[in-house]
Amino acid sequence: MTLSSAFRTGLRRSLLAVAVGTVVSGMTFSSAAVAQERELLNSSYDIARELFAAINPEFQAWWEEEHGEEIAISQSHGGSSAQARAIMQGLRADVVTFNQVTDVQALADAGLVAEDWQDAFENNASPYYSTTAFLVRKGNPKGIESWDDLVKEDVQMVFPNPKTSGNGRYTYLAAWGFAENEFDGDEEKIQDFMRTFLRNVAVFDTGGRGATTSFIERGIGDVLISFESEVNNIRSEYGSDDYEVIVPPVSILAEFPVAVVGENAERNGNSDLAQSYLEYLYSEDAQRQLAGFNYRVHNDTVVEEFADQFPDTELFEVENVFGSWEEAMENHFEGGALLDQLQRR
Repeated sequence: MTLSSAFRTGLRRSLLAVAVGTVVSGMTFSSAAVAQERELLNSSYDIARELFAAINPEFQAWWEEEHGEEIAISQSHGGSSAQARAIMQGLRADVVTFNQVTDVQALADAGLVAEDWQDAFENNASPYYSTTAFLVRKGNPKGIESWDDLVKEDVQMVFPNPKTSGNGRYTYLAAWGFAENEFDGDEEKIQDFMRTFLRNVAVFDTGGRGATTSFIERGIGDVLISFESEVNNIRSEYGSDDYEVIVPPVSILAEFPVAVVGENAERNGNSDLAQSYLEYLYSEDAQRQLAGFNYRVHNDTVVEEFADQFPDTELFEVENVFGSWEEAMENHFEGGALLDQLQRR
């Protein structure tokens, strides 16, 4: 089965009835196998189900060939922030593969992940990355090409709630970064833009998969905003003739950080397995799989192979506009901060 066909099969199943597993605190928890001596648990973001359903068997085969040991891999999926909270409340994940730096940092602050976790792997412990892009309906009837088109009176958007979703926070920050550049830092104009932007949101779902369901299954909104990887995968699943992907000329760098949950991995007897699993994501084979799922990667050979798949766009980093992730969270997403203020006015 090809990657694209695997994704099509998996996505439709997960949208209609989440894959076979157990629901823990509102999150999907599914097991790939049951009889092996050791089982690794990967806690990941909401829309990564199909990605790791493809990667995990490849890693299992590699591990068995290298070490002569059969292993099992389980997945727990939900909003990145919700996953982090679940781990702090007792979910015994060995590794995290998140879409939000602050959610890994929260685990580090709680002593569950090493303080220097970003130095443990290359590229700030982000084996792959993406950006924020738009999925519009056939013919792009509202003529949406960039962020300023999203504040038109007749445009309705769907994206996850920034309060509960790293995906949603990236969307909010990408729009703010565009406005920051567009209005030369004029705070009043930036906030006016963001107020209109938020007023045009038709529905705030708790996670990326819920937003996809609202846009595709329920037919809500003119544009779905999500990671470039996700909107391309959705278009492949639901028909390239029915939807179009728009990558705006300016957007945000979305890193996908990974870390070993040291305390859990040691307690589970999986420290070596957890380290190797995350290192494997940097291998050429895994990077090729990631690119096949429309993620941007770092491996030069794979980058060249997939160059035509990823349009040029100017990516800014959170630190360049907001100072740091900590400042962005405090100033925009905490209770009573700018997001709340803009929605009240």
